[in-house]
Amino acid sequence: MADVPSNLTAAIYAKTAQGQQEIQSRSLGLTPLARRILVLVDGKRSGQDLSTFAPGGEISAQLTELLSRDCIEAVGVAQPAASPATAPAKPHAPDEIDLSGLPPAESRSAKELDMARNFMTNTVNNIFGHHNRISLLEAIHGCKSSSELRHVYVAWAQALETNATGKKRLPELREKLFAVL
Repeated sequence: MADVPSNLTAAIYAKTAQGQQEIQSRSLGLTPLARRILVLVDGKRSGQDLSTFAPGGEISAQLTELLSRDCIEAVGVAQPAASPATAPAKPHAPDEIDLSGLPPAESRSAKELDMARNFMTNTVNNIFGHHNRISLLEAIHGCKSSSELRHVYVAWAQALETNATGKKRLPELREKLFAVL
């Protein structure tokens, strides 16, 4: 059995001879998702890169299964992306900075609150599909003020960043949301 890396998402994976054989023969009885991940392993992608192909970005179960069956092996560690010198160290800081340019929450009307709430709900449903990200949708609907909704904005933005389409459209969606948030 292959050694399991301590950080599954940071490791870069390559197929083993057993993994190549499994693609041809389908003899190990892998789950469909694990098989899909095996096909995508190319010796260049990290666990984090592969997580975009797993529902909800949860890849550890599939990687563990493939590692335990000797279908893949860790061949390196992904280097963290070089961040610009102006990037803050805290992960939530960009969202907080974005919010600092908004008018005071108290100045927003009930209509604008409803518009912001509906916009956030619609983007989540359009990007992730209905009946997904339920806790985020409940948090959005539970907000009674623009101030509360601004706290949920951070989770909304982070959720969108986990999806390729959401990440691509986030600047545009953020601009539209900020008009009413």
